[in-house]
Formats: sequence, C-alpha cells, structure tokens
Amino acid sequence: QVQLVESGGGLVQAGGSLKLSCAASGFTFSNYDMSWYRQASGKERELVALIRSGGGSPNYVDSVKGRVTMSRDNAKKMVSLQMNSLKPEDTAVYYCKAEASWPRRQDYWGQGTQVTVSS
Repeated sequence: QVQLVESGGGLVQAGGSLKLSCAASGFTFSNYDMSWYRQASGKERELVALIRSGGGSPNYVDSVKGRVTMSRDNAKKMVSLQMNSLKPEDTAVYYCKAEASWPRRQDYWGQGTQVTVSS
C-alpha cells in the first residue's frame, strides 16, 4: 500500500557528489510535507532538509546548507536530495519521510539508503 523507496546511496570520496531519490506511492503525495533525515551509527536521527506540501523554499540543517539541494515533483510523486562537496561526517543512513497534519497527523518513513563518504 503506502511506500517510500529511497535510492541513490553508495560510497563516494570526500568532495564528491550523490543524488538521493525517494519514490512515493499509496497516498496523496501532494498533501504531505516531505523531509530527508539521516542517522549516523550510534547517533540520533536528525532532520537534514524539508519542503512543505505547498512547495516554496526548502529548509536545511546548518551543517549541510550550501552543499545540499532538496526538491519535490508532485506530478512524479518523487523527492530528491542533491548532495555536493560531501564530507566524511555526512556518512549515515538517509531516510525519506512524508508527514500530513490534516485531517490528522500521519507519518510515513522509507527504509533508508546508506551514504558512506571516505576521507
């Protein structure tokens, strides 16, 4: 039924780039805020970027600002995260999240995709 499937992760050298994608199905995508989270080994899951259901400018955590661009395509029901100038501290599992606040709070999570940045 409801699915969020991340792709695009992998191993990259420091300074390199990756583009993550998230394909959504089984729910009304355009009604949901979309976010990217990441969780490094032994660390708390943190919000990386988000864009509201109505569109507009994405918001980013300070540590990735200037290196990351998030976008959404409601027609394709997809979200992307373009990551440039990657650093070893970006190594984590990256998760796609969908969130609705109306008519009730509802969250959906993908299974995650591994990003490893070597020094």
